[in-house]
Amino acid sequence: MAALHAVDPGAVGLTDFGRPGNYIQRQVERWTKQYRASQTDDLPEVEKLIEWLPRTLPEQSRASIVHGDYRIDNLIYAQDAPRVLAVLDWELATIGDPLADFTYLAMSWVMPRDGRSGLIGVNLEEAGLPTLDEVVARYCDATGRQRLEDLHWYFAYNLFRTVGIVQGIKKRMIDGNASSSHAAATVENIALLAKAAWSQARKAGAVN
Repeated sequence: MAALHAVDPGAVGLTDFGRPGNYIQRQVERWTKQYRASQTDDLPEVEKLIEWLPRTLPEQSRASIVHGDYRIDNLIYAQDAPRVLAVLDWELATIGDPLADFTYLAMSWVMPRDGRSGLIGVNLEEAGLPTLDEVVARYCDATGRQRLEDLHWYFAYNLFRTVGIVQGIKKRMIDGNASSSHAAATVENIALLAKAAWSQARKAGAVN
């Protein structure tokens, strides 16, 4: 991910790949519309996020190529070494805020253990996994940053975005158009995701 974020879009012919500024603002607006278009539930936490996120947008300090869905299961690994050979699923890629990309990957560290990607409750040392602080430090070292600002805000945003995605899945399931056999299991977590998003917002300074 750090290597991707270091690529100069102009040097690889991607100057017009996306608008570099106001990425987070546009994303919050996009996923709010997505949620409203497929809304089937009354989730108080989501309503508070829809009001709070646009008021508290962090300043975007860098612009880079962002993948948009960078996670462990969108990577292909070497069989004989801990090395990524390829990154899949570039549908959401554009030019945007690299911290949105990083915190989407790091979101697993702030989600409850659920048998999938949530790591809260997992013995990280026993599992051979780094802590969140170690992941942040590694990304900072690789990108020349001193620290990452507004992590809780970005976690709240990415969890909100995930709620929007899951809400879309639920609407398609209700309409009989669910694209995955795992749709029912996925939508069961929508309330949990909304609560986790608001919990991160509270840590970022939101009240009530």
